[in-house]
Amino acid sequence: MGDVNIKELEEFAADADAWFQENVVTDPGFMLPLTFMEVGTDQQFEFLRDWQRKVYEAGYLGAAWPKEYGGGGLDQEFQDAATNAMRRHHSPIMLNAIGLNWAGPLLLNMGTDEDRQKYIKGILTADDIWCQGFSEPENGSDLGNAQLKAVRDGDEYVLNGSKIWTTQGNFGKYMILLARTNFDAPNKYAGLSFFLAPMMVDGVETVPIRKLTGEYGFTQTFFTDVRIPASCLMGEEGQGWLIAMRTLEYERGARAGQAGGYVMTEFDAFQIVDVARHALRGGTPAIEDPVMRDKLVEFLIEAQSLKLCNERGAIAPLNQDRPMALALSNKLMFTEFARRLNEFAITLTGAAGGYYVGDENAVDQGLWTRGYLNAFSATIGGGTSQIQRNIIGDHVLGLPKSK
Repeated sequence: MGDVNIKELEEFAADADAWFQENVVTDPGFMLPLTFMEVGTDQQFEFLRDWQRKVYEAGYLGAAWPKEYGGGGLDQEFQDAATNAMRRHHSPIMLNAIGLNWAGPLLLNMGTDEDRQKYIKGILTADDIWCQGFSEPENGSDLGNAQLKAVRDGDEYVLNGSKIWTTQGNFGKYMILLARTNFDAPNKYAGLSFFLAPMMVDGVETVPIRKLTGEYGFTQTFFTDVRIPASCLMGEEGQGWLIAMRTLEYERGARAGQAGGYVMTEFDAFQIVDVARHALRGGTPAIEDPVMRDKLVEFLIEAQSLKLCNERGAIAPLNQDRPMALALSNKLMFTEFARRLNEFAITLTGAAGGYYVGDENAVDQGLWTRGYLNAFSATIGGGTSQIQRNIIGDHVLGLPKSK
């Protein structure tokens, strides 16, 4: 822990544990989102915004971000202790996911001092909600082929085009935006630029997208002759791909620097032990079925291995052979595991797994079915699982690119 005062850290951790024990509300009287991609109602939004602000003001969010920009100025171990307290007490998620985990760390790493002074505190308080403008209707996984136009006109850029799967776009005040400023560049990547674009300007329209679950959370965002200040450009024209790749390192968990907390409910694999004990198959508890029991144990082993891999990733000497292997694999491993875990829980419940949220016969109020349906968004966002496997093959295993 370096120069961290152990006694101060222990006192901070104890205070955090006591604070979350006293302040966490797990049932506000309406359905809380499991992930930041499910915030679809004003009621959910306002509750989670108030909660994030309360956590920040208590000193348990952004604790390791620089004090001069609104953070706590403490060592990372203090924020880790606060986040661990959130987990123990099943805290609601942090709302401003893209600001806390991608835009904020990016600004601290690559932004100007002026940008940090302007944006960081609003990210932490949730006064300024950030969204992401990367994917397009015709260019999803092919991010380098983004076509939204940004044309320089004096001291402004004029934007035309659309972005899709814009999480919390209808609530957003700012967007990290990848746009094409040069259609004659020598390659498609060289023509891209990166903007810190305001959303509350003329010509921006967000249209909510209804998901299979009936919930909202995503939007399609349309830009029609939208004028933004040229000062919104981050870096130089043509550096958009470089900055976008750094952003994705934060999004995929391959680079540290996030504000803390969590933006997706972390399922405890041991919860499915209770499901297996109570779910009946052929008149007997599912846990007594040897096939189901074997599968259950396999999930518990995998859950423990993922936990240990996550801890190992923070210990440099244990990663010398392939330093980026775990970091680049985390997004793929955890999102796919969450999807399969929820699917297995539904399998355990048999026909009862067909009941959804709101049905009195639903197991655990429909938690597992809801979690399964929503898990697919995490396996797609930030690069699909197929893209993640390509990254691992290319950058970790050194496999040749397919032709």
